[in-house]
Amino acid sequence: MSNKRLYHIVKTFLHYGLDELVPKKMLPWYAKLGRFSLFWLQNKHKQKPVAQRFRLAIESLGPVFIKFGQMLSTRRDLLPPDFADELALLQDQVTPFDGELAKQLIIDAMGIEMFTQHFINFDSKPLASASIAQVHTATLIRNPVEENNSHKEQTKVVIKVLRPDIYKTILADVKVMSRIASIVARWLPDGKRLRPVEVVAEYKKTILDELDLNREGANAIQLKRNFEQGREYDKVLYVPEIYSEYSNKNVLVMERIYGIGVGEVNTLNDLGVDMKLLAERGVEVFFTQVFRDSFFHADMHPGNVFVDATNPADPTWIAIDCGIVGTLNREDKRYLAENFVAFFNRDYRKVAQLHVDSGWVPASTSVDEFEFAIRAVCEPIFNKPLSEISFGQVLVNLFNTARRFNMEVQPQLVLLQKTLLYIEGLGRQLYPQLDLWQTAKPFLENWVKEQMGVKAVFSKIKDNIPFWNEKLPEIPDLIYDYLKAGKDSQQQQMQLMEKIAQQQQASNQRLMFGVLAAGLIISSTLLLNEGNILFSSISGIAAVLCFVYSINK
Repeated sequence: MSNKRLYHIVKTFLHYGLDELVPKKMLPWYAKLGRFSLFWLQNKHKQKPVAQRFRLAIESLGPVFIKFGQMLSTRRDLLPPDFADELALLQDQVTPFDGELAKQLIIDAMGIEMFTQHFINFDSKPLASASIAQVHTATLIRNPVEENNSHKEQTKVVIKVLRPDIYKTILADVKVMSRIASIVARWLPDGKRLRPVEVVAEYKKTILDELDLNREGANAIQLKRNFEQGREYDKVLYVPEIYSEYSNKNVLVMERIYGIGVGEVNTLNDLGVDMKLLAERGVEVFFTQVFRDSFFHADMHPGNVFVDATNPADPTWIAIDCGIVGTLNREDKRYLAENFVAFFNRDYRKVAQLHVDSGWVPASTSVDEFEFAIRAVCEPIFNKPLSEISFGQVLVNLFNTARRFNMEVQPQLVLLQKTLLYIEGLGRQLYPQLDLWQTAKPFLENWVKEQMGVKAVFSKIKDNIPFWNEKLPEIPDLIYDYLKAGKDSQQQQMQLMEKIAQQQQASNQRLMFGVLAAGLIISSTLLLNEGNILFSSISGIAAVLCFVYSINK
């Protein structure tokens, strides 16, 4: 990172007065001197709240910082509410780069021959532009012929292409973020709790994953397969088709969709869309991905979600941009579902016990104290009507309380929390009366029954039949080998015990003759002092014989 970029970042922070976040009494003399030396960089936004200034500074620093701010807005366990609310307003609206340059980048990535044979009507004007990539429309020809393409299969597509030199830009800005994070961790009063170094490291991993469009394509294919025709919820979510044969790390070709942005509430109302059903299906989408598929779209903000309103009475959600996905293992799913159901029933004791059993908090945690802390946080919330309770906010409060009891950060739960907040926000934007609790409760209760009831036992047996069918012929041999090994092991143990007994007997005899030799030496000495040379000599010889025997035993 050049010093010029670092200076620009420092200048931006000082112009927005963000140095006020660090109390002056905590700064060492050299830090105060450094701030004084930049006397011409004064706060130009004194009339604005500090949280708003922080968001404006992030916006002015460009796409990489905007993306970071968006990620940071989901970490309500780390930020004060006013900061989290401000950062949630960040929009990924970035000036597009030259369309002809985008076209050349696409050609360089897939090759001139493939591009000219398979793509026509490429629009140099981008359809959308974001911090990492921008999107152009084109027409894909699946079966081209050299003479005439007009009668062949044509499909409207969008081509997503990474911004030029975005990898270098991201690495450079992340490097500066890491340096700033180290300063924040050291000097900010709440620096250690905020864990800025770890947060930046988490962001670096997430954003570098987004730079591989092959990964995004694979995620979209998996998500589409989970909701394809014939599945129980096939009308709930649609994912555009990915054309992998034309895609690579820098370019992604996908089906063009013509949905309505989920944020265009007036348009949806004008079309007569069933908003209650649409909102409830949004909840269904979330819980289906999490608890049925263990694979969920973790970036479902309004820019990535559209609505197919072709049939207003039967609307379908459309999801794009699958660069960030989350997964849960079986244990995480079970504990999470049981936690939700326990919350529905206000069984805080079970919530506390589940957190200890899952290993999310240390085993030494007092369940009684943990239960009391959860009750103190959640009981006032439940005094409101259910339709006014934020499901996502309850989850945030739960995680905040658990962290006071040394709960380890669970990355998959952070993504889950972020996605739930998005879904709940979208659902209530579409249908303000949405009662997410009542919508989700039957789904979760049925899921828990399916996972833990009699039906689940038979289902697991059924799933394991191919494995046991393969292993069944081997069982007699395995039993024979086990019994034979046990018999051989028993014989070896008996031989070992006999050898130990012999060694113990020999050791006892050595000890006995050693003690006898010492006694004879003492007797020989006493007899010699009394002048009885004959008996003294006999006793001495006997002592030597006993000593020699004890050594050789």
